[in-house]
Order: sequence, then C-alpha cells, then structure tokens
Amino acid sequence: MAQKLNNVDVDRSLAELERASKREDLQTAIVKLCEAYKIDHMVYHWVNSQGDQYGCGTYSPGWVERYLEKEYLRIDPVILGCYQRFHPVDWKRLDWSSKAARGFRAEALEYGVGNQGFSIPMRGPNGQYALFTASHHCSDEDWQTFKNKHRRQLILLAHFFNQKALEFEPDRVPEALKTLSPRETDAMTFLAMGFNRAKAADTMEISEHTLRVYIESARFKLGAINTTHAVARAMSRGLIVV
Repeated sequence: MAQKLNNVDVDRSLAELERASKREDLQTAIVKLCEAYKIDHMVYHWVNSQGDQYGCGTYSPGWVERYLEKEYLRIDPVILGCYQRFHPVDWKRLDWSSKAARGFRAEALEYGVGNQGFSIPMRGPNGQYALFTASHHCSDEDWQTFKNKHRRQLILLAHFFNQKALEFEPDRVPEALKTLSPRETDAMTFLAMGFNRAKAADTMEISEHTLRVYIESARFKLGAINTTHAVARAMSRGLIVV
C-alpha cells in the first residue's frame, strides 16, 4: 500500500461535492474519493434521532443488507465507540473484546470490510449522528503511513460530506444564503487566485491581521471548516469569480 500513496486534489473534490444536488450524487462522489485514495472502502453512515439510517459507500450490497437485517447498529464497536468521542478514531483503539464484537468483526472481514479502519464522528442538529470511514486491508505500518499522509484531508472531506448530506435530510429547512462584504469578496478572490496571505494583504493594502479578520468572517458566513473550504464554497455559489 505504501507505494500507492498519492496526492489527492482536495480542492477539486470539495468543488465536486459542492455541486451535488441529490443523495445519489454523494454515492458517486464517495466512490471517486475511494478510488483517488487507492483504498478498499470509504463509507458515510448517517443516523437521526429517530433511528432512521442513510448510507453511501463502497461496501458490498451483501454486507449492507446483512448489517441492516441483523441490526448490527446495536453492537457495531465502531458505531458505539465513536458515539462517545468527538475526535477521529482508529479501529484498533476500539473495544473488540466482547463475543458479539468478535463475531461481528469476523463476519465483516468475510464480506470484504478492511482489517484497518479510520472513522470520523460528526454530529448535526436534532440528534443527527454520522460517521465517515476509510477502510483497507494492509499492515499496521502501512496504515499508519496512510493516516499520517491523509488524516487532515479526510477530516476536512468528512465534515464537508456530512454538511452536504444534511442538506438532503427530509423536512430540513434550507439555510438563508449569506452574502459577503466587498472586502471579504476581495480576500476570497485573491486566495482563489493562488495568492498567499502576504501577497493578498499587500494587494488589498491592508495588514495580514486585517486580512485574517476578513477571511474568518467569510468562513463563518459560508459555514466553512477552513479557508480552503471557504474558497470552494464561495466559488461554487458564484460569490466570487476567478
């Protein structure tokens, strides 16, 4: 696996996700992401406060059907372990000691689920809970190399993926679109053009501290996780043109 590591264009992936207009688009997007990272599986699993589930990813249809049929949501150590956490979790750090957990893991492996996994827990309004998971068959050493290289990217993609999924949640009230101020628009535009912060601030004839204020304000309005995410959202919504 170590030889297969590559650089994934996160900005392009975020832009593609931003264009998603229905749940089916998320399935297409997650398959592409899995292929880009060259791993066996990538999965998004969503549960609301009523227990309704939605998922998309690359697990086999047989495993998905089996999971739902046996109501493995109740014993899955990944679900149970991550529900108590707010930070990404490697599967090896979860509790697999019970007989039920060991049986579940053995069956999952038979259906092609990886022996390695990295899950990112997320929470939304009204009790919504979700996991974004990367899974693969490889050694501990190779998996650690993969996580070291891609951890930050996966966290960013996971939260953006969850945000898009929430947009398609039934009966969800759409958020009002917030507009950017002229200076926030300038800041986002220069960053989208590839300027670093020093050059953007110099071009706008302001200090880097003031530029940072405009960037953070724009990021908040756009509901973005970081600056790259903010630029992607601004471009996809037509708020800036490069």
